[in-house]
Amino acid sequence: MKNLIKISSIIIILLFIVPGQSFGQTDTTVTDPDTLQYETDEVVVTATRVQKKIIDIPYPVARLKTTQYKFDRKVSISDVLTPVPGLFMQSRYGNHDVRISIRGFGSRSNTGIRGVRILLDGIPESEPDGQTRIEAIDFNALGSIEIVKGNSSSLYTNAPGGVINFISDINYPSSFAVLHNEMGEFGMHRNGFKVGIRSGNVGFLTTYTYHNYNGYRPHSSDYWHILNSFLEIMPGEHSSFQTMFYFVNGMIRLPGSLTREEFDANPYAPAKTEKDFDFRRESKKGRLGLKYTTEFGSSYNNELELTAYGTIKYFERLSRNYRIMNRYGLGASARWTNRSEFFGLKNEFSLGGDLLYQTGPIEWYNNIGGTRENLYDVSDETIGNSGAFFLNTTELIRNKFSILISGRYDRVYFDQKNRINESMNDERIFEDFTPKVAFSYKLTPSIALYTSYGLSFDSPAGNEMDNFPTSSSPGTLLNPDLQAQESKNFEVGIKGQLISERRFFSNLFFELTFFNIIIENEIVPYEVFSDFYFRNAAETNRTGIEFGANIELVKGLNLNAAYTYSNFSYNNYLLASVDSLLQVSYKDYSGNIVPSVPEHNLYTAVSYAHPITPYLTGFAKVSNLYISEMFVDDANSDKTDSYSLVNLTLGFDFLFNRFNLLLSGGINNLLDETYAAFININSSSGRFFEAGEPRSYFVTLNLGYNF
Repeated sequence: MKNLIKISSIIIILLFIVPGQSFGQTDTTVTDPDTLQYETDEVVVTATRVQKKIIDIPYPVARLKTTQYKFDRKVSISDVLTPVPGLFMQSRYGNHDVRISIRGFGSRSNTGIRGVRILLDGIPESEPDGQTRIEAIDFNALGSIEIVKGNSSSLYTNAPGGVINFISDINYPSSFAVLHNEMGEFGMHRNGFKVGIRSGNVGFLTTYTYHNYNGYRPHSSDYWHILNSFLEIMPGEHSSFQTMFYFVNGMIRLPGSLTREEFDANPYAPAKTEKDFDFRRESKKGRLGLKYTTEFGSSYNNELELTAYGTIKYFERLSRNYRIMNRYGLGASARWTNRSEFFGLKNEFSLGGDLLYQTGPIEWYNNIGGTRENLYDVSDETIGNSGAFFLNTTELIRNKFSILISGRYDRVYFDQKNRINESMNDERIFEDFTPKVAFSYKLTPSIALYTSYGLSFDSPAGNEMDNFPTSSSPGTLLNPDLQAQESKNFEVGIKGQLISERRFFSNLFFELTFFNIIIENEIVPYEVFSDFYFRNAAETNRTGIEFGANIELVKGLNLNAAYTYSNFSYNNYLLASVDSLLQVSYKDYSGNIVPSVPEHNLYTAVSYAHPITPYLTGFAKVSNLYISEMFVDDANSDKTDSYSLVNLTLGFDFLFNRFNLLLSGGINNLLDETYAAFININSSSGRFFEAGEPRSYFVTLNLGYNF
């Protein structure tokens, strides 16, 4: 009852801060730079498996364009996506070890991204088991980012939290070239180029970025080379063929997590074990993708999309041991969509499927001061996923009320073979069907109410399947006790735009969503002597609110707000633990708060863009991110302090004939707040805390030419 009163109060407060406006029906969009926008009538997204306007999608979806963050620092994904309500990111070191959480899904991962499907141009960056690392994402190559929040398991594998689709900047009108330069504190510099060539029905985009960073903690340096290219050929008005390629090569050193005492004494010190063993990750990764799309039929109401891709990955992971992984992957997907009318009501039906296959050897060595010695184990790991989905949207009242029904069947399998000891060979299969139903009702053409209910299914990732000595079958490679995570997801919300003719508060773009999720067998991590294993909690309840708004106070001056309230707790969680003497004890965590998720996440920003002359535009923004305290483990034995990060950005955009010069700079963490940016969940040694970046500056200088 107390939680319901708190939630109701928050909803009332959020509704009252919306200024009184008339419900406009004008198709209006805002193009001021660097401001999160909720463009509902004009924006079409594709991450929902069909091309659809945001206002017609019965769940929360956001879309960012590069113009909205072009003046900001673009080192980490958290530099760009923080203004999106419902997203919470914990960044360890730059962009290559970021924890992305949507409604708590993804918060369990101590390495990589889990529970949120990551796409690049519609092709999964996520591996068949759902694990994702995003080294290949280069913000200089992107044109837009689509974020689908909430249960997407009826459309994608292992996507209970949602989908993020990074889209290359291929929709440019004419040829251009840009030199990118960004530098900042702690030896950070990013340099590269971006070239687009447009000739008739052919478009080609290529980008290269070199990133180097000494890090704000000892033993936290990293470097990356990122090459992206995109070729699009449109042989006809209703068809296109795309070729997408990238290659990334780099290394990141890991300074490790600290105990409470160590963090309080010196939050930026490296952990001794990580430094002595030179914990780091080195990777090379390449992908080639092909996509063909065509529309056909007498009225071109049918659409067919075929995609195929191949990946090669080489990964060295140094912890207490030295692990080398070679992975080779193939993937394909197909989707057919039919748009028709029955009795004057629109109907859209899609049917599709995905195949993902990944295999390769894993070699285990002793780690002697950061060098590999004495190969002691080799196994072949194969992970595959096959899935099929359907999606149907039907109007019940024309242009007013519609119903969406979707469902997906997934089969995820793991096969590990030990080359030294065949008795350890093992395989496991996880499969399920996840349906979803959603309704949308338009109060006006630009204001919509929506609600949905669906099931989700999230199989363990490969690294979560590592067996441990006290499992029910300790002699095999895969953990026999770990089960898939399943959940029941409900949400209700409203989104759209309010338009008036007033000089002040003329435009409001907003989104408000309430959700409740019941999770069974939630997968949670725990750490023993720097090695991580995973277990199931019995049942978790998640209740929350997501609110986002962008208000044009006066022309050029925008206020952006994003708030997320999260009340996540374990309903039932009786943990059996085994000590070094094999003595079993039980701990009851029922009623405890889920770690690594803040109860309150509030982002506010005021930005102003003003044309100083016909050739020069000035820009300024002040933002603040408030994160409330978070528990560090299932036992709720300790928690981080709340923190606020104030950022300041200034910029100028010069346009003269065919030349364009963008100059910007800023200070992040202006007040030099000391805070825990990343939580190492359930560490048995109490090493939970990793400090965020102290006060730092950045300067960006981009020079472009339009041919």
